[in-house]
Amino acid sequence: MNMMSGNGSIPAPAHPASEFLAYEAECRSALKPLLAGLLDAAEAAGWSRRTVASTLMFLAAQQVSASETSARS
Repeated sequence: MNMMSGNGSIPAPAHPASEFLAYEAECRSALKPLLAGLLDAAEAAGWSRRTVASTLMFLAAQQVSASETSARS
């Protein structure tokens, strides 16, 4: 499964961002199977599932931080 191909495997939101709870729940539903697949693939490669999950959280926070920093520049 190529998750980075931009093949439309992640559906667009049906709720506007202003409907925060529905928008966030929809995002979780859209990303959950992709995340599970990534965790499974990393685990199959020999990585600890806990380490992979922790690393993904770190990388996600780093991406948000970087985008906020560039937006302020």
